[in-house]
Amino acid sequence: MKQNRMMAVLRFPHLSEKSEGVADAYRQIVFNVAKDANKLEIKKAVEEMFDVKVKGVCTLNVKGKRKPVRGSQGRRFGRRTGWKKAYVMLEPGNDIDFLNIRSAP
Repeated sequence: MKQNRMMAVLRFPHLSEKSEGVADAYRQIVFNVAKDANKLEIKKAVEEMFDVKVKGVCTLNVKGKRKPVRGSQGRRFGRRTGWKKAYVMLEPGNDIDFLNIRSAP
């Protein structure tokens, strides 16, 4: 996989209370990924970037929140943009260290 596409597929790790709990209990890491990325691309990008073995990938689309916007015509509603989330399950014995990331050639 080319480095440009690999960096575009994996945008950043998603950090929340739920993602921390899932990481500790089930060896799953949660990433914010590109909307057009598929499971195979996500798996290859994680394996190449972090030098680990991936057992499986689950993806889901997160719908953008509805937010009020004040304007000259009163109160209206807009939306934040939606995004795609990927749960990456690691093989036993593998772990991702976000402090020591090797760059792809």
